[in-house]
Amino acid sequence: MMGPGLYVHIPFCKRKCLYCDFNSYQSKEYLIDDYIDAVLKEADLYPNENGNIETVFIGGGTPTVLSSKQLLKLIGGLRDKFGIRDNVEFTVEANPGTVDRDKLSLLRDLGVNRLSFGVQSMDDRLLKILGRIHDVCDFMENFNEAKKLGFDNINVDLMFGIPGQALYGWIKTLEEVVSLQPEHISCYGLMIEEGTPYYKMYKDNRLSLPDEDTEREMYWKAVQMLESNGYLHYEISNFAKKGYECRHNIIYWCDKPYIGLGAGAHTYYKDYRFANELIPEKYIEFIRNNDNAFTQREYIDKRNEMAEFMFMGLRLINGIKLKEFEDRFGVSLYNAYDNRIAKLLKFGLIELQDDRVYLTKKGIDLSNQVFMEFMN
Repeated sequence: MMGPGLYVHIPFCKRKCLYCDFNSYQSKEYLIDDYIDAVLKEADLYPNENGNIETVFIGGGTPTVLSSKQLLKLIGGLRDKFGIRDNVEFTVEANPGTVDRDKLSLLRDLGVNRLSFGVQSMDDRLLKILGRIHDVCDFMENFNEAKKLGFDNINVDLMFGIPGQALYGWIKTLEEVVSLQPEHISCYGLMIEEGTPYYKMYKDNRLSLPDEDTEREMYWKAVQMLESNGYLHYEISNFAKKGYECRHNIIYWCDKPYIGLGAGAHTYYKDYRFANELIPEKYIEFIRNNDNAFTQREYIDKRNEMAEFMFMGLRLINGIKLKEFEDRFGVSLYNAYDNRIAKLLKFGLIELQDDRVYLTKKGIDLSNQVFMEFMN
């Protein structure tokens, strides 16, 4: 049986981006050493997973704000605690402007074999609008250095629908990134999330966002350009060269078990879902006093498991195999969701073909509406 994925959350940033609603904080670097101790202690909750971890993903926040000494302590500790194998996909988010040759070389030596650069745009003007700390030159230096050091599995995160962004500018960013031939590219539409500076600016009519039609045109232009350049469109927002699909994220999309360590991290393990305390100071305190920092614990019954399997699996472009659903839940997809499947077919949001169900082009554009059908 496939083992769990491991996610480790690093909630520290040099500066919080204007659009970001992730669990991240600036000016709290003084907590990092105690935080690493807490994460490694939390790992002791899962002694039976030694040697079983399938993938590792260290995300944030900005994991590469950690010093080389702190990265050595964290990653070395995780490898010891979980007996992480050399062939495991091991990803670290490495934001431009927070890494150099020495830090990249250390990550390589520690067994990290996949990097994810949060680039967002190849336009310095838009990077400033987003509140990013890096410029295009920083990214190019980091990317080229990583390639020289032997990293052969690199993801580049891009964002569209940015204030002041035009379609031609988005195309230029895509062209420049494709010319670098990273193994994986993620393209996300900007979301205006409550509690962020962008949300207040939006409410005050101070954000000049592309209209909905332009935003959708940006998305489908990315699909067309990336597919024509040899990238497989395998998930709504993700594209990869053959064999470089993100194995860690596929664990989520296929509703497989995963362990989350750190402030605000989520775990799906042995039919239960757990959520950790969000605030780093409280997380550290909880781990010191209680061994765990769970603030939520939910049993996932068969009905909820089926719903999650559907709305996560439909994010994949190839969708869900009917036989896989039946083998996992002991009931056919039609019997479980007869009326909902009929409704989605009627409105042209899903397609049934051979042994699978998947989103149509219209269904991708209205994917949140499709997913809600299975959450009710």
